[in-house]
Amino acid sequence: MDYAEQPLPPELDRLVAAIWTIAANGHRDDWIEQDATPDGCIELIRRTEGRSVWGEEQPPLFATGLNLAPVRFRMSGDARFIGIRLWPWAWAMLSGLPCPDFAGRWIAIDHDRVPGSLLADPDKIVSRLIQALAGTEPHPIATHILAAISVADIARASGRTHRTVQRWFEREVGLPPRSYLRLIRFRRTMADLAGPTDSLADQAARHGFADQSHMARDFRLLARTAPRTARATAKGPFLAGKD
Repeated sequence: MDYAEQPLPPELDRLVAAIWTIAANGHRDDWIEQDATPDGCIELIRRTEGRSVWGEEQPPLFATGLNLAPVRFRMSGDARFIGIRLWPWAWAMLSGLPCPDFAGRWIAIDHDRVPGSLLADPDKIVSRLIQALAGTEPHPIATHILAAISVADIARASGRTHRTVQRWFEREVGLPPRSYLRLIRFRRTMADLAGPTDSLADQAARHGFADQSHMARDFRLLARTAPRTARATAKGPFLAGKD
């Protein structure tokens, strides 16, 4: 399976986490299993070829909600996808649909609505995203999430109370802020595993874990595998399916 991400312009900073493609590169009669690890994002996905199954057969255009554990999905060997990985607040800005409404599952997307139109032409995804998000700003709480280590950081930077931050996360994200920050830390660590050749202990320290054991516990919870195994098998947020 080939997985790739394209560079993002500064206009999409703090709104879009990635624009990505997947090519299964197999025979159409084969089925390939992958585990999609939690990344704190809403995935807007268009399948351009082949078939895919998560629980049941998926349509060509769908969105996946926030998950707290890996999701096993299957795709035919000839499947190809293009997707937009949106931060939850950007998804709400584009769709008007709160993230908690489809947490842990996928929903079909109408081609004629704004989210669906973003993927109609692969060469225009960036320009259409910029146009769709122009003139809107994330909530002040949302603008400070990605730079935060703790809930106190978000409250202090946004000028909101701790309780206000909690209520906003409950309404807009569907997770307690501390749980969501854990997902962000895990996502960054996953992205880093396949790159630098630092030891796992050094990576644990760099990403704010108390120690390597702390990182290993989070990986068992959120990836159902050890960091060392994830390092060997990860392609972006995807891990080869395991029995």
